[in-house]
Amino acid sequence: MKLVSGNSNQPLAAAVAHYLGIEQTKCSCRRFSDMEIFVEIKENVRGEDVFVMQSTSAPANDNLMELLIIIDALKRASARRITAVLPYFGYARQDRKVSPRTPISAKLVANLIVRSGADRVLTLDLHAGQIQGFFDIPTDNLFGLPIFTRAICERFETDRVTVVSPDVGGVVRARNLAQRIGAPLAIVDKRRERPGESEVVNVIGTVKDRTCIFIDDIVDSGGTLVNASAALMERGANEVYAYITHGVLSPGAIDRVRDSALKALVITDSIDQPENIRQVPNIEILSSASLIGEAIARTSNEESVSSLFD
Repeated sequence: MKLVSGNSNQPLAAAVAHYLGIEQTKCSCRRFSDMEIFVEIKENVRGEDVFVMQSTSAPANDNLMELLIIIDALKRASARRITAVLPYFGYARQDRKVSPRTPISAKLVANLIVRSGADRVLTLDLHAGQIQGFFDIPTDNLFGLPIFTRAICERFETDRVTVVSPDVGGVVRARNLAQRIGAPLAIVDKRRERPGESEVVNVIGTVKDRTCIFIDDIVDSGGTLVNASAALMERGANEVYAYITHGVLSPGAIDRVRDSALKALVITDSIDQPENIRQVPNIEILSSASLIGEAIARTSNEESVSSLFD
């Protein structure tokens, strides 16, 4: 087994390598003066089972091109099998036509990864499960729920917890967490007039005198979480927490979260966060290295990955 990493999330790649008990394969990713990307694999990978770790987070296009070029370099170096490990799959929110004459960019990016030479894909909490079907190669979609379940059970008395879905589309994910920890479920009914802006219309379920925990896959602008947290507090919630897999946290999100009613926003390290985000008092980061590392080990050994979530 070989583990190669691009530049998007080196700390997570190092943590996964430590979990697996291996050294990362030496790889050079650098830019020419015109910002073209050049990749050189510094070790022999002929006949090897190679895993390429790269989140396609911001800068999304640069990180995506790095991933494609690394895969091409490995293919031309005669790697036996190449698995693209995407802790965060960018463009996943563009999974359908939202209006006439718009693209389905998630499918385009999936095609690029396949055509570059990847044999498998391993990713974490896709925005929509059906995106697995966009790849014409085997695709494993890991779930962050085991990470969050463990953290929540260690932190809270779950008999006083209500799991909250921030919208109707996230009910399945919220229900799964609620069943795992034995907590009731509530749903925020919201309206989104335009991207990045939402209004809470109603809260379905009992939240009064409860510790409320949001569960979702992506936090971007933070507007939905901030508005929903305020609505829960107005309805008598004791405290509000959010457990979100991917902390995209676009400009302005940090200030919104810092000044919000959220007691804590807990995200995973699927996206490498800059120091200014790590220093925000109500933002916490959980490691996904053991989950991703175990999935890599099982894939390499031809063992079940789905049993991780039984």
